[in-house]
Amino acid sequence: MTDSVRIYRDISVSVKVHYLRHESNPNDLRWVFAYTITIQNNGQIPMQLIDRHWEITSGVENDVEIVDGDGVVGKQPRLEPGEGFQYTSAAVLESSFGTMEGHYNFRDDVGEWYRVPINPFILSIPGETLN
Repeated sequence: MTDSVRIYRDISVSVKVHYLRHESNPNDLRWVFAYTITIQNNGQIPMQLIDRHWEITSGVENDVEIVDGDGVVGKQPRLEPGEGFQYTSAAVLESSFGTMEGHYNFRDDVGEWYRVPINPFILSIPGETLN
């Protein structure tokens, strides 16, 4: 499990990653990683998560998958001051190592937009060393 935390414009984003051994099949070049993201509105103005952008890099020849879409897990959560939202999703790689990074676009109740960067985080099997 790895952790990553980023705070930007009163929005904090924390990430925890877990390798899903039971859903992975290395013989078929399939490694599955779940990631749980917690988003917290630490500001004074309500904000809504409108859309997301992910860049998922697999260790195989730096293969990069771009994922853009509305909200997260089918939702566009609106966060009141002090409120948080947590969700879990997954990434499937063709190698046992990769990274994810991206951003969320938020809009506050005043109509201003905020791009909240998500620092790169590592998708890897616990205890595995890279050569």
